[in-house]
Amino acid sequence: MIGSWDLLITWLDVDGSVARQERGEWHFSWVLEGRAIQDIWLWPPRGDRTARPGEGEYGTSLRYFDAALGAWHSLWVGPMHNYIRRFTARGIADTVVLETLEGQAAMRWTFDAIERAAFLWRNEVLDDAGWRIQQHFVASRMRTSGDPG
Repeated sequence: MIGSWDLLITWLDVDGSVARQERGEWHFSWVLEGRAIQDIWLWPPRGDRTARPGEGEYGTSLRYFDAALGAWHSLWVGPMHNYIRRFTARGIADTVVLETLEGQAAMRWTFDAIERAAFLWRNEVLDDAGWRIQQHFVASRMRTSGDPG
């Protein structure tokens, strides 16, 4: 997942209907001498930000592996809305699942269908009816000048 990704971001209403769709970007890189992964997520994409001042959102996560726990610690910071969330991340089958019980509601983020050029991501909250998807991303690896095709 290291690299840069174009996103189609979908927000869902409580009934599961599409509330809004936007384009975005997500960038992952190794940091801290290869001991952690940092990502930066934003919408609208950088190329659209000047045309839409004051609109959008961005945030960053920092993740590192805890060998004693056998899992990753992850901290997400969203400065536009003063969000800070701590997650524990584990590989489960062919997915990566980040879970937290902090804050107003239990939340989990899942990376799924991970391939070299694409992946899916979803944001779920636990409510009285069970796990409900609030948001999902379809990610496609950004092409660079050196990419074939």
